[in-house]
Amino acid sequence: MRYLSIAVLSTLIFVYVSSDLLAVNAKPHVPRIIFDTDMGPDYDDIGAIAVLHALASKGECEILATIASDGHFSIAPAIELFNGYFNRSDLPVGVPSSAAPNFPSGNAWNEAILTQFNKQPLKQRQYPKAVDIYREILAREKDNSVTIVTVGFLSNISDLLNSGPDKFSKLSGLELVRKKVKNWVAMAGAFPQGREFNIERDAAASYNAISKWPMPILFSGFEIGDKIMTGGRVSKQGSAVNPIAWGYAYNLRTYAGKEEQNRQSWDQTAVLCAVRNPDKYFYVNGPGKFELDKEGNNSWNPDVDAKHYFLSHKFPYQKLGDLLDELMLTEPKK
Repeated sequence: MRYLSIAVLSTLIFVYVSSDLLAVNAKPHVPRIIFDTDMGPDYDDIGAIAVLHALASKGECEILATIASDGHFSIAPAIELFNGYFNRSDLPVGVPSSAAPNFPSGNAWNEAILTQFNKQPLKQRQYPKAVDIYREILAREKDNSVTIVTVGFLSNISDLLNSGPDKFSKLSGLELVRKKVKNWVAMAGAFPQGREFNIERDAAASYNAISKWPMPILFSGFEIGDKIMTGGRVSKQGSAVNPIAWGYAYNLRTYAGKEEQNRQSWDQTAVLCAVRNPDKYFYVNGPGKFELDKEGNNSWNPDVDAKHYFLSHKFPYQKLGDLLDELMLTEPKK
């Protein structure tokens, strides 16, 4: 009996240790991100795509696609430029429908950065439609697995929800979202009420997108990033071949008509909270309902559970600014 007991004990120890090793070696789930950006007219989008690539390089998320919500001809090539710098030239880049907003920046920073780094005349080429990229990616992904991050207009989300069956899926856009999307994080709106740029510039699309969306939405409102200042460090400390550093240096000199030391961080907060637990950095309020009229005015109704949530500040603004600056300084892996 003693030998049997030792054998059984040895087996139990082996099973326990093996299970423990499996737990250690198992890869934790990382968010699978579709990033939807207007990449202008403001330049915090530069910081947002830098934060996204930094987090992906750290193994904290996987980027599935980078999509333009602004129809200006320079937006998609600028997104491609940033993807290429971070050694992710293979990422799909999509463009919105012709009905989407078309907002060039006042200081033409998109064209300037392309001229600076491409060293060739900007070539016009055809990009796939954003709605097609959404449908293709969602169709092949696992159920309840995709996080969508929007830091611009909601035109593409509206088009996705309105889309019908196609070569990628027999499901409608609404059905695809319900089946494949885990959550949506949006830099949009103002809390407890307001009229915010990303919402009101395509108010009809925003109304359609938010009213039809069937899954949870986390809003990072205007007042969140408005208090968090970043960009000065990367403009001074980034390498000469870094388009993130160049973009901030150029815009801090020219965008506001006077030289600035830093810029607000509206879009970076949405990316951060899509990848990392937002409770680490902010209070998460909700559930409730983001109520929106057709002119783009929003308010918050705490008495209705629409699976909507919004952020409010928990920590000193500078603490978050320092965190985002560190991420924005991340150089691509060799």
